[in-house]
Amino acid sequence: MERRIRVLIAKAGLDGHQAGIRLVAHALRDAGMEVIYLGLYNTVEQIVQAAIEENVDAVGLSSLCGAHMEVIPKVAAEMRANGLDDVVLIAGGVIPNKDIPALSAAGVDRVFKGGTPLAEITDYLTRAVGAKRARLAG
Repeated sequence: MERRIRVLIAKAGLDGHQAGIRLVAHALRDAGMEVIYLGLYNTVEQIVQAAIEENVDAVGLSSLCGAHMEVIPKVAAEMRANGLDDVVLIAGGVIPNKDIPALSAAGVDRVFKGGTPLAEITDYLTRAVGAKRARLAG
């Protein structure tokens, strides 16, 4: 029996807006995933350490304060430095289209803009985690 998908979601830095990330957390839980929500005001190190300790399949970061180009690439780099290459990294929130290629180049697997249907996020995570698990299994 394969274990349920475990997703860590977090807000990094001083971003205090959490309505959207809470909706995503509920949608992921409703889709049968285990969700670890770190809440507000996390450091890069706290997010990555929690991902390690919780043995997650995916990390989701929400950014609504405009600091996405500073914080999200740092999380991606710290994840790589800690051997979390097999963990899916997604981001969402108020992220301009022009910034998406740079976030992808930094290691973000997918960016979800505000207003994305919740089913699109859950479907993507199901497929992406399934594909990574299949590659790791060999």
